[in-house]
Amino acid sequence: MDKILFIWYPGCDTCRKARRWLQENKIEVIERHIVEQNPTEQELAEWIPKSGLPIRKFFNTSGLLYKSMALKDKLSGMSDSEITKLLASNGMLIKRPLLIGKEEVWVGFKPDEWKALL
Repeated sequence: MDKILFIWYPGCDTCRKARRWLQENKIEVIERHIVEQNPTEQELAEWIPKSGLPIRKFFNTSGLLYKSMALKDKLSGMSDSEITKLLASNGMLIKRPLLIGKEEVWVGFKPDEWKALL
């Protein structure tokens, strides 16, 4: 299996738990800080369909930035390309961690799901 890209934010408890889980399960990943190297529009346009999730599931809806921008109400009036551009504008808008495999993308830390797929 090719190495998996692990996109995370070190200040996030869930991301730290996910990183610890990956280490304990001896799963080698390439780490990427979501704020220092935010996913690009092109990456997101590729990853979102691979995830099998609706585009809105990529938002960190509990995040302060999401709430301060009142995105809950604004997203329904936006196209997918506008939403992708918005997600690419700031890593703090994106739900994390992300695991990016060759053909799969996992959003958020779900140990049972990760264990079954990895």
